[in-house]
Amino acid sequence: MPSLFRHVSRALQGIVATSLIAAGLSGPALAQTQQVLRVTAIPDESPTELARKFAPLGKYLEKELGVKVEWTPVTDYAAAVEAVVNKKIDLAWFGGFTFVQANVRSGGRIVPLVQREEDEKFRSVFITDAKSGIGKLEDLKGKTLSFGSASSTSGHLMPRSFLLAAKINPDTDLKRISFSGAHDATVAAVASGKVDAGALNISVWEKLVAEKKVDTSAVKVFFTTPPYYDYNWSVHADMPAATKEKLKAAFLKLNPSTPEGKEILELQRATKFVPTQPENYAGIKAAAENAGLLK
Repeated sequence: MPSLFRHVSRALQGIVATSLIAAGLSGPALAQTQQVLRVTAIPDESPTELARKFAPLGKYLEKELGVKVEWTPVTDYAAAVEAVVNKKIDLAWFGGFTFVQANVRSGGRIVPLVQREEDEKFRSVFITDAKSGIGKLEDLKGKTLSFGSASSTSGHLMPRSFLLAAKINPDTDLKRISFSGAHDATVAAVASGKVDAGALNISVWEKLVAEKKVDTSAVKVFFTTPPYYDYNWSVHADMPAATKEKLKAAFLKLNPSTPEGKEILELQRATKFVPTQPENYAGIKAAAENAGLLK
């Protein structure tokens, strides 16, 4: 009898699988029947901080979508890009540059759903030791500078772009450039004297200042960039349209007037989420091409 049950079970599995494929529920749609939404983010902060920020958002999305949400950390920015392009991840928190990389890498198949209102006018800051004597970008010539990740929009691409606009080539005019890997690590590098200056995302800088994790009498901002578009939540174009709409609606519904919305938005350092589109990142793409960083 057990053998008979096994044969029947296999037969039923085959019928179900054939029916799903016939109905067009292969690939991402088939994954949707498994009721799991796999989420990741570029590692622009420490793994523990990213997990802490995502936890209440994950619970909220589970409730709104009626599916299990799995947080999947990645080792670096490139891994986040590849995971979404290859459909191993369903939803990713990208910086503007990593979105552009993913969009180009996928032949335009990565779609940005929403961004924080703050991401419409995002900025980077350049910081230094308060006693360094550095007061403007031109003072960086002959000095050491730390960027964040090489694939970071606010920690590398845009700071590099504004340096080039000021006629400062970081590769030839500075004594040395390095990559800390994350924004908070850049602050630590400057505070410890490992480098003369650093460039990072203004949001992380303001958070560290608010949490008193940086002494502003010892480390100061000496240049703030003009605004540009940055972070967004992106998905693969093959995600079922209904799921994309549910996801977008869930983010847009977040409101600071509710305890749940307030907690999530504060952790995401957002006043609210707004719709976005690929065209918003044309400036990021042009900056990356001009800096020779888009391959």
